[in-house]
Amino acid sequence: MAVYFVSGIDTDAGKSIVTGVIAATLRNKGKKVITQKFIQTGCREVSEDIEKHREIMGIPLQEVDLDRTTCPYIMTYPASPHLAAEMDGVTVDKEVIHRATEKLSRLYDIVLLEGAGGLYVPVNRQYLTIDYIREYGYPLILVTSSKLGSINHTLMSLELCRLKGIKVSHVVYNDFPNDSEFIKADSIQVIRDYLKTYFPDCSLLELPVILGKNYPQLDIEL
Repeated sequence: MAVYFVSGIDTDAGKSIVTGVIAATLRNKGKKVITQKFIQTGCREVSEDIEKHREIMGIPLQEVDLDRTTCPYIMTYPASPHLAAEMDGVTVDKEVIHRATEKLSRLYDIVLLEGAGGLYVPVNRQYLTIDYIREYGYPLILVTSSKLGSINHTLMSLELCRLKGIKVSHVVYNDFPNDSEFIKADSIQVIRDYLKTYFPDCSLLELPVILGKNYPQLDIEL
């Protein structure tokens, strides 16, 4: 399966935007691509992140969205998946998510599976998001940002991937909010130096600040 897991250094790194932009980029190159949401919280009927992906891709909600294949678990409480599931009385079965991914992979060339928050977000009290990525062997696209503190969160996330033996295929540096060109330039250089040493096959991409709905294309191949 050509499945890539998209995670962020925290909950506001810009995963949904990056996932949608990558999907739109690949779609414009003629790839048959779909996005999936690992677990959605704070919603009722349709995943708001899936809706954002489709907006960026320039397509309506698909049949696999309406039947919840692209997001089998939608919880109403806006919290970490483990707590939201408990609040809604839902038991999250990881195999349900995996079977949905397998179904999508039979229909599409590439599946972009967007996580919920960062790598150590709990799925339940005993199982973390990073455990899921490791169990199914998905290459990771890690989204970071220009916020102060992002170097620390980025390098810690990458260190966790080293520890767990997870392949990091891409790091996407989200320029938003871009409060300082000096911080941005230095942060990118620090991340680039780290990747050169520990993940030499990983590509570092930069997502420019998006104005309105003028979504850019990324120079990415999957």
